[in-house]
Amino acid sequence: MSLKASGVTVSDEVIKVFNDMKVRKSSTSDEVKKRKKAVLFCLSDDKKKIVVEEGNQILVGDIGDTVDDPYACFVKLLPLNDCRYGLYDATYETKESKKEDLVFIFWAPEGAPLKSKMIYASSKDAIKKKFTGIKHEWQVNGLDDIQDRSTLAEKLGGNVVVSLEGRPL
Repeated sequence: MSLKASGVTVSDEVIKVFNDMKVRKSSTSDEVKKRKKAVLFCLSDDKKKIVVEEGNQILVGDIGDTVDDPYACFVKLLPLNDCRYGLYDATYETKESKKEDLVFIFWAPEGAPLKSKMIYASSKDAIKKKFTGIKHEWQVNGLDDIQDRSTLAEKLGGNVVVSLEGRPL
C-alpha cells in the first residue's frame, strides 16, 4: 500500500468537535466547563472513517477538579501501541501576552503496528483539510518526544514561551 490518500472519510462529529474547540466565543461558565481542552480521534473499526475516540478527552471543567495538569493528563491518554490524531488547546504565555492555540497532533509511536502507521499517515491529510486555520502541527513518535512540555512550548513559539498551562518552563 503506497502513501496515497487512503479514502478514509472524517465523521461529522470530528468536524463539530474541531469547530467547537476553534471558536472561542464568550460563553457562560457552564458552557466553558463543557468545552474540550483535549480530544483524541481514531479510525473506526472498519478503518473507513475518522471518529472521536469515546472517553478520551479532557474538558476545561475537569481542570482543577479531576485533572491537575491537563498536559500530563493528555499525554497519558495516548495509547503506546497504536496511532491517534489529537487536538490540544494549549494555553501559554510569552513575555508579552497570554495566548491560546490549537495544536494538531499526529501520534505514531514506535510500538504501533506498521499497517496502522501507514493508514494513519495516509489519512492525515483528510482530517487536516477539515481543520482549517490550525497553525501548529506536531508529529510525535513516542513518549520521549511529548512527555516534556518544553517540546510543545518550542512548537508554539520557540524560546519566547515562558509558561504552559500556567506552569513555568
